[in-house]
Amino acid sequence: MVAMKAEYDYIICGGGTTGSVVAARLAEDANISVLVIEAGEHNEVMENTIMTGGWSMNFDTDADWNITTQPNPGANSRQIKVSRGKFLGGSSGCNGTLCIRGIKQDYDDWNMPGWSGEEVFSYMMKAENFHNKPWFNSCEEAHGTNGKLDVEPHDLAPISELILDSMIDQGLPLHEDMFSTGETPCGCGHVPRTVYKGDRVTAANFLLGLGSNLDIKTNSLVDRVLLTESSSSLRASAVVVLDKDGNKSEVKARKEIIVSGGAYCSPAILMRSGIGARAELEQHGIECKVNLPGVGRNLMDHLIVFIYYETEKSGLTNDYLLYHGDAFRESYRQWKEEKRGALSTFPFGAFAYARLDERMADDPIWTKASHLEGRDPMGLTPSQPNIEFFSTECYGGPKQYADFPTDNKHAFSIICELFAPRSRGTVTIKSKDPMDNPVVDHNYLSDELDLAVLAEACTFGNEIIMRGKGTKDVVRGSWPSDLIHHTYTNREQWKPFVRENATTCYHPGGTCKMGPSSDVNSVLDERLQVRGVKGLRVADTSIMPLLNQGHTQMPAYAIGEKAADLIRENTS
Repeated sequence: MVAMKAEYDYIICGGGTTGSVVAARLAEDANISVLVIEAGEHNEVMENTIMTGGWSMNFDTDADWNITTQPNPGANSRQIKVSRGKFLGGSSGCNGTLCIRGIKQDYDDWNMPGWSGEEVFSYMMKAENFHNKPWFNSCEEAHGTNGKLDVEPHDLAPISELILDSMIDQGLPLHEDMFSTGETPCGCGHVPRTVYKGDRVTAANFLLGLGSNLDIKTNSLVDRVLLTESSSSLRASAVVVLDKDGNKSEVKARKEIIVSGGAYCSPAILMRSGIGARAELEQHGIECKVNLPGVGRNLMDHLIVFIYYETEKSGLTNDYLLYHGDAFRESYRQWKEEKRGALSTFPFGAFAYARLDERMADDPIWTKASHLEGRDPMGLTPSQPNIEFFSTECYGGPKQYADFPTDNKHAFSIICELFAPRSRGTVTIKSKDPMDNPVVDHNYLSDELDLAVLAEACTFGNEIIMRGKGTKDVVRGSWPSDLIHHTYTNREQWKPFVRENATTCYHPGGTCKMGPSSDVNSVLDERLQVRGVKGLRVADTSIMPLLNQGHTQMPAYAIGEKAADLIRENTS
């Protein structure tokens, strides 16, 4: 473990997806000293952050923050495990590897200077080093080739090819690289992945090959940021660090401190530092230095529902490469020795976006909901999708999906994802002790329109599988066999299923959002600076005023690239 110096130019609180990018870009200047403080291990000693198929083996271990939500009344009062990577590279080391950028309008909707769709997409391209394959008709102008994030297309299993056929048959036309261009709200296509030559690519790769001006302190928690008076204003001056043996130390920052703990931990760090809602901080005996009531508010996430089907046809899914007999051992050997096989990639297959205007037109919840002119009740324009579909190429998902199809059985799923959720949650702290995880209340499905739209997504997704020409003749029934969802035909039938089975897509954001000074709940300005404090920024998905209609991995990289540029502008 590196011995920390007493002082650095920049201190990055969190070595996850965004924090690693910020640190790496700043450290490219050999005259600048940078410290990354990471709560978990270095990822280089963790095989399951490199083997793409080992993602779930990080959960429920010391490599997981092991956060579980408060009971969600809208989801049958279930508590949902919202795992996050606790190691260098963070959740980029255990996510689905998906590069789904969303729609450019998503970022225009932030209405923040410097954060338009064109600008955010350009930063995604800056991070990317795209490696095409002969079969993929990519949009060359949408991809970067000089970044540190190696990305390549995913070779589909046979079941995914059939699902693409069914998507097209059910009215979702093929646009092969639509998830990179950000211009297609309805259609299906392929999703490039953060996988290259059989290994997962994570944000920790950004930190490779840098000089001695970068220190990485692992197994160390950020307790709080120290704020000092400077010319009648507050300045972030140092960080209190707690090592794995419980020892505390202070490290000073000559220039800036950047909090990159993610949507759950960044607001917690700010609160322990005395930045947040005054009444809430005082409950925990924390002196309120800056009264910012928006800290920990505006928590958003994308909910998904897995719908599984059984097929009797062998060779369509990849279950036989993982669950049948001694298959897992051979797949592990293939990855370890040859960087190929089922564990060298993530088992997601075909993807699609859809608008639901016409399908929701008969729903009174939808038709009576208030909305702005030119936008639907979810707040979206016609250029933005309401939902996403994607498929698995075998059985599997979060840990509750444990009915593995052994004994030569085969299963696959279509996953329905809700965009632009109206429900909002909170992140608070249990105490001022940094060893206590934040208290996360997602408030999932608290808005009845979220339930209605996600139930309609399930209706449509089931139609794709049960009616689409590619899959309608290969489905035996629901998986597990005691479920009967394949017979459901309308959203009212799906609603109980959604309440009982909806789970997180691991896309939390919004808890330290950017906003104009007129917004009392904004925590940051457009330069990611914490209001009322000099020398302190936040950089991760917590800064997002609204979630993108996509996945959050690529925005997290873009935020890191943009943050580094903003910081360098201050010193130029």
